[in-house]
Amino acid sequence: MRIEDIINSLEKIAPLFLQEDYDNAGLLTGNFNWDCTGMIISLDVTEAVIDEAKEKKCNLIIAHHPIIFQGLKKITGKNYVERIIISAIKNDIAIYAIHTNLDNVKMGVNQRIAEVLNLQDVKLLQPKKSLLEKLVTFAPVDKAEQIRLALFNAGAGNLGKYSECSFNSEGTGTFKAGEGADPFVGEMGKRHEEKEVKIEVIFPVYLEQQLITALTKAHPYEEVAYDIFALGNYSTLAGSGVIGHLTDPLSETQLLQEIRSAFGLKSIRHSGFLGKQVKKIALCGGAGIFLLPAAISSQADVFITSDIKYHDFFDADGKILLADIGHYESEQFTIDLLFDILSKKFPNFAVLKTGVNTNPVNYFVAQ
Repeated sequence: MRIEDIINSLEKIAPLFLQEDYDNAGLLTGNFNWDCTGMIISLDVTEAVIDEAKEKKCNLIIAHHPIIFQGLKKITGKNYVERIIISAIKNDIAIYAIHTNLDNVKMGVNQRIAEVLNLQDVKLLQPKKSLLEKLVTFAPVDKAEQIRLALFNAGAGNLGKYSECSFNSEGTGTFKAGEGADPFVGEMGKRHEEKEVKIEVIFPVYLEQQLITALTKAHPYEEVAYDIFALGNYSTLAGSGVIGHLTDPLSETQLLQEIRSAFGLKSIRHSGFLGKQVKKIALCGGAGIFLLPAAISSQADVFITSDIKYHDFFDADGKILLADIGHYESEQFTIDLLFDILSKKFPNFAVLKTGVNTNPVNYFVAQ
């Protein structure tokens, strides 16, 4: 199996175009065409994880956090990032990062956290918009089905849990073939009228070129007429954070106890208690404080995230309980998520979870 096969399976679930502008997800070292000898899943790539990959003869590390986040002008081994890159290259180890693109898919990082907390009716907290485009084309009546199928096979027509969605209307098209043309129907130099079907389909923006290629290949006309429109719709499948509700309300202290137990926490930083029952919970793995306004406007009782700064706690403003459970701690189940995805896709291949705790934060607990 090639490394490209594994990456393609992951990017069908979490396409790279869903990563944030500041991110650096994707293949960071190695080659798509390498045969994969085994893969290790980790939240981070550390020198210990590289050593583990060498020991277990795995030449692919799939990490949530990109080890290369900012540009490298020199690679001399002066810091841990450079040492890791040097070691990976010397040992022919590919490193693939699946970061905010996995955060931003509905069935990604935050959905897994919601499952750990047994949240019900989970929805995206802040859906993304402008991820879709609409393609409109015109086909002879007897060729409309083959064109629809070509567009569907290229990734168009998916809407939530529905596939092969299109809108079709019949009309009359006109054209006159000029000198040098090779028309599919009609006569040279004469205006021709043709009964046609107008086909409209939506598709993710990153598939635009793929759709155009499929359309022109399947269409019988020498010159294919089509329009592409940008859409401002909010997505039901991609966005930041999630929100759901508990089956039975808990007090604020009961909820924090539940979180502490489920995530194996030593402590939880939180804003002041509001003295009310908790039913509705918003959450975002990793650094998600940018979603606080969305959590408040959604009338969540609690917002769970990490990396909350001192002044951010003031922004709770008596409207919501803020709970900071730690960055690594909030995203630890991402390893299980990726393991489940890859084990299901490649049941006869070595998919391993790292045995290294890569959390750089330690806690001193007085005895």
